[in-house]
Amino acid sequence: MHTTKVIGIDDFEFKINDVKCSFEELLPGFHQYDRLGIVVREPAGSAGASALLMAAVTRFYDFYRQDLTDEEGGLRIYPDYFIFHVGKQHLDHYWMDIWPPHKEVIVEDDPEQILEAINDRGITRLIVEDIKPVHATFLQETISSAQQRIVSAIAYSPSGRVHFGDVSIASCPAAERFVFDSFNRSKKLFQQTAAQLKQKRENLFVNGRVIETYRRIPLTDALYMLTRSNGPGFTTSRYLSML
Repeated sequence: MHTTKVIGIDDFEFKINDVKCSFEELLPGFHQYDRLGIVVREPAGSAGASALLMAAVTRFYDFYRQDLTDEEGGLRIYPDYFIFHVGKQHLDHYWMDIWPPHKEVIVEDDPEQILEAINDRGITRLIVEDIKPVHATFLQETISSAQQRIVSAIAYSPSGRVHFGDVSIASCPAAERFVFDSFNRSKKLFQQTAAQLKQKRENLFVNGRVIETYRRIPLTDALYMLTRSNGPGFTTSRYLSML
C-alpha cells in the first residue's frame, strides 16, 4: 500500500482521441470490485501499461482511503489485480502494488490456458499486448465465461506506444519511481537489460511527463491477442482428447 500516500488520481491525465477525460470515462462503471489483468510476454513488458495500472491502483484505493492503516486490526488491502506472465515471470511488480506474490501468475504459452487463468481470477478489465490477432483454439465454455464477465479490453505496447492509439495517459513522477523500483527489484533482469528499459522510459517523456498510448479494442480481438501461439498446447490437447 506504499502508493497510497504519494499518488492521487489527479496526478494522471487521461485523453480519448486527444480530448481530456476522466478515469471513469476510460473504464466506464469502474468500481472497487473490478479485477484487472495484464498479459505480459516479454521482459518488463508491463512497463508499457504502467500508467494505466498505477492509475487503476490509485483509483481502487480511493474507495478505501479513509480506512486504510498499517495498524494492527486495521484495513490493509491490495487491489485484486493480476499479471499473467506467459512462459515465465517477466518482472516483479511489488512496487506497483501487485501483492501478494500469487497475483504474479505464470501461464503456459497457450491461448486456452491463458484465458483459463484469466477466468479463474475473475478478471473484468483485460489488458493485452498490441499484436496481430491470430486464430486460436479455445473451449467454448472458456470463451463464454470471458464474454459474460469482461467489460473492458485495452491493447498496450511494451514500448509504451501503440499504433493508432485512441487513448493516452500522462503518468506522474511518483508512479515512474515505482516503475524504476520494479526494474531494480527484479533479479531476473540483467543489469544491461534494466538499463535499456530505463532508456525506453526516458524516450516516453513529453514536456516533462511520461505519456503512454493505448487502444480500446473489442473483447473478441483481445481474446485472439493473448499470445502469438494458436495452440493447442499440451494441456489443451489433453482436454480435447477427452471430448
